[in-house]
Amino acid sequence: MPTDKTAPASPIPDRIAAALTEEIVRGERQPGEKLAQDHIAQSFQASHVPVREALLRLVARGLATNEPRRGVRVAPFTAAGTREVVDMRIALEPLALRRAALHMTAADLSLAEAAQQACDAATDAFDWEKQNRAFHLAILRPCRMPRLLAEIETLQLLNARHFHASWRSSWEARTDQDHRAIMGALRRKDVEGAAEVLRRHLDRN
Repeated sequence: MPTDKTAPASPIPDRIAAALTEEIVRGERQPGEKLAQDHIAQSFQASHVPVREALLRLVARGLATNEPRRGVRVAPFTAAGTREVVDMRIALEPLALRRAALHMTAADLSLAEAAQQACDAATDAFDWEKQNRAFHLAILRPCRMPRLLAEIETLQLLNARHFHASWRSSWEARTDQDHRAIMGALRRKDVEGAAEVLRRHLDRN
């Protein structure tokens, strides 16, 4: 009997959380907007149980808040919160990059280079943001520290949300020289050089 190679469908809470995350990050749901369980359940043809689980994930990631008598709502923006996210990325991503460099293979470098080129080739702000996030994850993923990576991915989502809300309209296509410098340093095995470029890069963006 032939083996069914079709990938299993994602669990319902995963699919709901992923869809709502995308809508919030891209600005399709506004700060303070209520995330009504009934409406979401109807949209996904799901019961309230997976919807509640998905909403709890959004709250845990800082994309939503759960307020007494007001329900779950899209999280607001604050200048202090945005700066906190940047400072946390500056602290954590160079750490992950230093660890990743210890395990990085030629295949890992090739994947990161492809991500860098895709970012430079982006023709609109939505694609650029997606590819930019992919590049940052590509250079960090070999670190073999799953908890650290999970925290960084959450911070990158929060930064992406700020980008779409504040900078998307002024975005222009460009070649990211910092990304190229990071890749050059990694190829030369200049780990500290790569980590320092990444730190400055994050502090500027």
